[in-house]
Amino acid sequence: MAGEAAQCCAVTIGPAEAGARLDKALGVGLAGFTRSRIQALIRTGQVTLAGATVREPGRRVKPGERYEVEVPEPEPAEPRAEVMALSIAYEDEHLIVIDKPAGLVVHPAAGHASGTLVNALIAHCGDSLSGIGGVKRPGIVHRLDKDTSGLLVVAKTDVAHVGLSRQFAAHGRDGRLQRRYLALVWGAPARRAGSVDAPLERGQRNRTKMAVTRAGAGRHAVTHYQVLERYGDEAGRALAALLRLELETGRTHQIRVHMAHIGHPVIADPVYATGFAASTRRLCKSMRAVVEDLGRQALHASHLGFEHPVTGRRLAFDSPLPADLAALRHGFAPIADKFASKRVIRGPGKGSAR
Repeated sequence: MAGEAAQCCAVTIGPAEAGARLDKALGVGLAGFTRSRIQALIRTGQVTLAGATVREPGRRVKPGERYEVEVPEPEPAEPRAEVMALSIAYEDEHLIVIDKPAGLVVHPAAGHASGTLVNALIAHCGDSLSGIGGVKRPGIVHRLDKDTSGLLVVAKTDVAHVGLSRQFAAHGRDGRLQRRYLALVWGAPARRAGSVDAPLERGQRNRTKMAVTRAGAGRHAVTHYQVLERYGDEAGRALAALLRLELETGRTHQIRVHMAHIGHPVIADPVYATGFAASTRRLCKSMRAVVEDLGRQALHASHLGFEHPVTGRRLAFDSPLPADLAALRHGFAPIADKFASKRVIRGPGKGSAR
């Protein structure tokens, strides 16, 4: 059904959906539509009950009600096709896995109307890109920050789009999705492994920044880390570390904010590591130049594993540190590993052993 020309679909509410929200109940009958797209159809007047328009996604439904849903023909994508070189880790008729370089914006936005991954995908995939429920759009189901490099999967069909979206919504809790990152951070955590459990919200003064907020506020966010390597200065004092990180949730800037929260911000992060200029001064002259020339946060999406949304086959991909981060890593001097027990670090002023 999804991706077809304009049509009217009928959904009759069954006993099992009695009392459910309208958007959720329609999702049972409209296979292939994301909940957000169903909500958009409701709010734009595309859903009627007995000839009357219904615009409340939260309306409680009753058994036997018959809703008519007008599904508009997909609109043309706004971004233009732009031929660009892409590093493709995998591709079939349903999806494509890209190894994104640092500096490439995923989706057009203010200040980045062209030259994005979406522009390149439109040129590469043509009309095969996902067009769920009246919106023709390259099937972006997750994103990486402009200056974060690494693996990213994009849906090419509506069925793949829905299946991948569900896996990313679960953030690996159902065992299907696995995402790992590598980060070079200032300082070295005292524990070999741990978790940061601290809610996030947009900054009050600067809405482009995220910040850890008090318990009970903001959005739940959990990041797990493992220290792979520790590096020292000429005196042997801990200076930096290479971490492997896994997300239990997927909030904006989550890794970058959580690492700054525990006092180990990502090296060269222009937003969350601005207070660590003193760490740069502890480096030798050649290493200071490497950090200053990096021009982006030292964060890389190194592993992506998921269940193919159509075939069910398990797919997994790995991407090594790109040349700029590899140069940074190799410039540091390793020091001995000395660790305490694992720990969960929670919101401001709270910590508990695990």
